[in-house]
Amino acid sequence: SPPTGVSPGSGALNPFDRRLKRKQKNWAALQAEPAKCDYLREEVRGRRLGGSPRVLTFPLALDVGSGRGYIAQHLTKETVEKLVQVDIAENALKNATESEIPTVRVVADEEFLPFKEDTFDLVVSSLSLHWVNDLPKAFREIHQVLKPDGVFVGAMFGGDTLYELRCSLQLAELEREGGFSPHVSPFTAVADLGHLLSRAGFNTLTVDTDEIQVNYPGLFEVMEDLQGKYILCMGESNCSWNRKPLLHRETMLAAAAIYQEMYGNSDGSVPATFQIYYMIGWKYHESQAKPAQRGSATVSFGDLAKIEGLLKKGKK
Repeated sequence: SPPTGVSPGSGALNPFDRRLKRKQKNWAALQAEPAKCDYLREEVRGRRLGGSPRVLTFPLALDVGSGRGYIAQHLTKETVEKLVQVDIAENALKNATESEIPTVRVVADEEFLPFKEDTFDLVVSSLSLHWVNDLPKAFREIHQVLKPDGVFVGAMFGGDTLYELRCSLQLAELEREGGFSPHVSPFTAVADLGHLLSRAGFNTLTVDTDEIQVNYPGLFEVMEDLQGKYILCMGESNCSWNRKPLLHRETMLAAAAIYQEMYGNSDGSVPATFQIYYMIGWKYHESQAKPAQRGSATVSFGDLAKIEGLLKKGKK
């Protein structure tokens, strides 16, 4: 099987412990009542992605970092004839939701896709690629397994995700402990995303950003909800090599005060912001049209089953 981790000594180039991430996602996949943990994935699936695929049916599709099959639940046999789900965590695949689409599940790392070149008509990925050590390589892998005129539709957490929490924790640690270490994993900047996709070989690119803001009573409720829902159930725990195992209570209290002072709402609650990047990229084919204008998004993961109707409407 492909490597899923590197030694801490190479953390500068490989910020994430992929073996730990696999353990976290396997543990998360076994937790009870998974539906309570899927808010962000459902919200992202329902939001715009920046353009509409130009074909009516995808004979073979690949879901990279599929988890329990969040995307498959919203696809139909009329849109995708056969689906391959790939995830690093075998427990996520074992507990995947059943779909009406014939599905094959494969345990594999996003950076090492075990498929031949020019295999898939469609590749999708939702909230998985932010944990990849080598994002350019992951994009190249996706591009390679796509057929000519195949399309990649993806969504991932962006660089401003949880900036309120990160800033509050850093300021508190500097004040109380004289230094700080990351408690929230690093994210890719939007300015780099289009360039990375282009270097991987994609063209007719569309990249958009959006924000999902959730309000909480305070920092401790933010941390509790992140650990109980988005982190534990989705396997989103920090797996950076240089992560700090715990925070002192005095530092947490200081961070809570800073959070409230800097970002607090008028009603006493505090916001937690999740930035989402939506991207569409095509593998070159001579028949391709020009890219859609930025901000012209009309289709979400949930609308993939409506592609035919949207295309007919567009032709009129």
